[in-house]
Amino acid sequence: MNIDIRITGEPLGLADCLDIVSDTACGGINTFIGTVRDHTKGRKVTRLEYECYESMALKEIRKICGEALSRYGVKNILVHHRVGVLIPGDVAVIVIVSDGHREQLFDSCRYIIDNLKQKVPIWKKEIYEDGEAWVSAHP
Repeated sequence: MNIDIRITGEPLGLADCLDIVSDTACGGINTFIGTVRDHTKGRKVTRLEYECYESMALKEIRKICGEALSRYGVKNILVHHRVGVLIPGDVAVIVIVSDGHREQLFDSCRYIIDNLKQKVPIWKKEIYEDGEAWVSAHP
């Protein structure tokens, strides 16, 4: 396994993801888990709604992961993103990188999540107690 990418409406499981990237040739695993906050800019968030253009999103995520493999020389990358309705505390995205050296792990994981938020067509609507708004991934 070098790259595992999924976009799903089902809950994301960290243990399952760690099993996928587990590799005895790698001495380290770096993980980023994005969860739904219960507030933003002073407003209480009751739920999020993620929508995406799936075929384009998968293509863009694969491109970002390929760039990370090439740039940082890491061995394995996993990106799983959830779509649909999520409530505070739910896991929205998991990024995991495994390799033998921590510097590449930290750098590549950050590269992937930062680029995912900027380039991948996944849109987020925040639902508040008193309204709703489509939110930019990088305000």
